[in-house]
Amino acid sequence: MKGRTLMLGGGAVLLALIAGGAALLAPVGGGYAPAPDVVSRSQPMSLASASLATFSDAKPAKPLRLLFIHHSCGGQLLAPVGADVDPGQNCVYESHSNGGGLKAALATSGFAVHEASYGSAVGEKTDLFDWLPKFRGQMDDVLRVDLQDKQLPDSKTNQVVMFKSCYPNSQFVGEGAAPGNPAGPELTVWNAKATFAAMLPEFAKRPEVLFVYVTAPPIAPRVHSIRFYKKLVRQIRGQPLPQTAEERAREGALARQFNNWVASKDGWLKDYPHKNVAVFDYYDELTDAGKSDLLAYPTRDGYDSHPSQAGNERAAKVFLPFIHRAVRRAGLSE
Repeated sequence: MKGRTLMLGGGAVLLALIAGGAALLAPVGGGYAPAPDVVSRSQPMSLASASLATFSDAKPAKPLRLLFIHHSCGGQLLAPVGADVDPGQNCVYESHSNGGGLKAALATSGFAVHEASYGSAVGEKTDLFDWLPKFRGQMDDVLRVDLQDKQLPDSKTNQVVMFKSCYPNSQFVGEGAAPGNPAGPELTVWNAKATFAAMLPEFAKRPEVLFVYVTAPPIAPRVHSIRFYKKLVRQIRGQPLPQTAEERAREGALARQFNNWVASKDGWLKDYPHKNVAVFDYYDELTDAGKSDLLAYPTRDGYDSHPSQAGNERAAKVFLPFIHRAVRRAGLSE
């Protein structure tokens, strides 16, 4: 019986070796394996359907109410640098070690910043395929947000609505097939294009509101590696293996493809006739302006996709002149 057990075990190992193929040639030790940089930026970028460069980057002539719908990365972008303080545990931070200081910077330009995040009816769902049903079914609630589920007083509304998905929305599984399904649920480039195209008629109904899509952050460049025998055990048991560097690089290239389309003057907004939608390419800023398709400002030794303080400060610095120009283009400044 013992000999039979050993033979079966050896057969299982052999099958695992065959099934694993080249995947078993990963680093033997623990730690992290860097993903190779994949530069696939195929077209010049633009901040909106028409260039914003012709508009002044001076602060708006009047105060404006701005809502940001976000989760962790957006909350950290807004927050000042400091200890990690999140009183409600919903990513509306008083301060954070990765803080970019954007909320304070916006306040100096006259923006009253409002937030919706985890735990609120408007902010709870922020994946790419959540935006279409949110703007179709909750637009009035979106425009009324003060903080989470609290509404602005006296029937006031937000004049600027920023919305952002978190970094898992940069983990595309493939290019997919045209024309795509706006409901997803598979995260392919064509499905994402379809859902964004379907959002534009909703924005066209509110020409007095500026909608700003903040592209999802890129994925961190490092991936976990596991020891050889642990990989064999997982394969034998049918358990998922850690992502490889090559898989991460493919995800980055697909995220670049989608964000190129979203932000390019020849992409998402090419045929949109109004001036109330703009794109801030947070993804591109965090890839160091296209030097990679992956996060140039990771945390926790390069494997955490939450952008670092340096990455968020860089994005915040670029965002301020961007939003000044965008509100002027939308006719909200004067």
